[in-house]
Amino acid sequence: MIPSAFDYVAPSTVDDAVRALNDAGEDAKIIAGGQSLLPVLRMRLAAPSKLIDLGKVAELRGVREDGDALVIGAMTTHYDVQRDPLVREHAQLLAVATDTVADPQVRHRGTFGGSLAHADPAGDLLAPALALDVEMVLCGMDGKRTVPAADFFVDYFTTALRPSELLVEVRMPKYTGWHAHYEKFNRVAQAWSIVGVAAAVNVAGHTISAARVALTNMSSVPVRASGVEQALVGQEATPDAIRAAAERAVEGTMPVADNNADVAYREHLAKVLTSRAVTAACG
Repeated sequence: MIPSAFDYVAPSTVDDAVRALNDAGEDAKIIAGGQSLLPVLRMRLAAPSKLIDLGKVAELRGVREDGDALVIGAMTTHYDVQRDPLVREHAQLLAVATDTVADPQVRHRGTFGGSLAHADPAGDLLAPALALDVEMVLCGMDGKRTVPAADFFVDYFTTALRPSELLVEVRMPKYTGWHAHYEKFNRVAQAWSIVGVAAAVNVAGHTISAARVALTNMSSVPVRASGVEQALVGQEATPDAIRAAAERAVEGTMPVADNNADVAYREHLAKVLTSRAVTAACG
């Protein structure tokens, strides 16, 4: 299908992009990598009056260190996140989760910030972002503000972004020396996750000294598995201890039934995949 007619602008700076978004009003759409937006436009599920393309805003790309924080520009592609040495050293969970996103073509065009701002609860990067306590830096006409991941994801495809704001970068603590794994279940390759689990652990000797676990597609937003984390800390990294902790994976979740799985099946998957993800992360 052919999208509805719209005006198009491609600013080269963040200030110009924010100004263009503010001038266009709530009827505008931001396009980053376009991997989610373009199909929606073609099906006319969205008909914006103006499309603001961030592809020329170079300051939104790249990975850098800022003291004890790791900073990833919103327009950094999945491909670059996946291969960046700083990400692999200080945020291994993001690297391994990004490796599972769709296919190589999508990873070359899709962007880290675009995926987070799209806020699809089945998206693979929301749970890792929540597990790692990332902070979203948003920019509007009144300047910048920072929103933690726990407050950024509001509902299905809904975030704390205001109509005239852009997600410009993502900041997170460094998890140097941590080990991580992302385990997901889908019916066919490259499909959305029916359930996914992001796990990062810090193991001292044979004991789990810290753990961060979050779930994909077990609610309208990613869910932090706090019960699993509490059950893991201080335990030896044995299969029995991990399986026992994984039984708490469904606490605080609100899964829904759809054509892929009913509620009971999703809850079963959450426990099994949590056990697998933590086991793999522990090595």
